[in-house]
Amino acid sequence: MSERTQATDQPTQPVAGTRLSRRHALTGVAGVGIGVPLLAACGGEENAVDPQAATTQTPATPQAPAEGETAEAASSFASTADVPVGGGAVFPDEGLVVTQPSDGEFLGFSITCPHQGCPVDRVTEEGIVCPCHGSVFDLASGAPTAGPAQSPLGAVQLRIQGTDISRA
Repeated sequence: MSERTQATDQPTQPVAGTRLSRRHALTGVAGVGIGVPLLAACGGEENAVDPQAATTQTPATPQAPAEGETAEAASSFASTADVPVGGGAVFPDEGLVVTQPSDGEFLGFSITCPHQGCPVDRVTEEGIVCPCHGSVFDLASGAPTAGPAQSPLGAVQLRIQGTDISRA
């Protein structure tokens, strides 16, 4: 049989300051559940590019295919007809936005917003737009013109062969 333990007449006393009520525990869990996402949304620009270190982008100019190379061999992802003058187009599969600020001037930018890493999703009259926090970027430079972003979109070199657009 099992051995019996003898009950003591003294009630056990909790150590002062160590007792946590259910109410306090649930309040703490709820506070963490609300606080962590809130802090993440208010975070800084950890992956931001230093605007002082930004290089000047050279516009892509139409080039003839290299000797023995066809336009198809350059693995183009778009046609110049896809990018309106004074506007641009987003190519999510390529991770690029291509703009044409003036006739025949094609520029490439990363679709990753430097503010919080959301992908830009459209080009409007105002510029390249990030849907997450409303940042807007200039068509010609990628520099922020509105919203919380402080750094420009990353420049991407393009190659134009005839009417085909590909990465340089």
